[in-house]
Amino acid sequence: MIVNIDGGFLEPGEARLPVDDGGFLFGETLFETLKVRERKLLLVGEHLDRLELSARLLDFPCDRKRIESALERTLPRLTAPVSRLRLTLTRGSFAGLDYPPAKAARFVILAFAYEEPGNQEREAGATCVFAPNRRVNPLSHLPQMKRGNYADCLFAANHARQKGAREALFVTSQGEVIEGATSNLFMVRRSELITPPAGELVLAGIMRRQVLAAARKLGICTQEATISREDLLQAEEVFLSNSLIDILPVTRIENQAVGGGRLWRTLLQEISGKPADDKTLP
Repeated sequence: MIVNIDGGFLEPGEARLPVDDGGFLFGETLFETLKVRERKLLLVGEHLDRLELSARLLDFPCDRKRIESALERTLPRLTAPVSRLRLTLTRGSFAGLDYPPAKAARFVILAFAYEEPGNQEREAGATCVFAPNRRVNPLSHLPQMKRGNYADCLFAANHARQKGAREALFVTSQGEVIEGATSNLFMVRRSELITPPAGELVLAGIMRRQVLAAARKLGICTQEATISREDLLQAEEVFLSNSLIDILPVTRIENQAVGGGRLWRTLLQEISGKPADDKTLP
């Protein structure tokens, strides 16, 4: 693991944040998870744009130039073919409930080796379960964003692991399936690509945007619409997306076989720029 705090590198065992930091006290952080392949940051502009937008909405300090510099200086230290970078912003130390001054803000970059899903895993497909809890948004007047208060997703993801599944899917009280604990959701019905609309509960994922753009470029009809449990279980195809897995097909939900379509592979080919039969397809 590589640790960079405010632009300075530290040994993992020596890295510390004060106990009065807002991230510890209140879960008051923003974060982005980025993928690095061969020391190249993927979709970094899109990730930082979303981070800046979230920061503006929450009056959160975000020094993009310093962050970009720290990211660039982190890249030469990476040794794995693929790495996962977690960029976290915190407001800094709190003296009470008032926001600290902007100069107190901190950012942390953590880098880990990452193993992408292989061809065999993609061909086999992922198993999903429905989350036992609801997706929540404490800032319901604002769109969903990547905030450090992540308890709902952690609980759902742990439930999936206990069930031997790859992902947990959130369902609203109205029976609408909205997204995974760590992923956006897509399905294909009558050759149309459908994903729940981004907004209060559904994150406007970076890879979600890439998938929709790739589909439109290929002339595939797309729609942002609600998805019911019944829709999902009867879909021609179901897949997940995020910036680490890119696209991962789903073949079982709650022990029921689903999907089986191959549009995911066409879209992955378009996103990655590699031919469909390329054995190095991510």
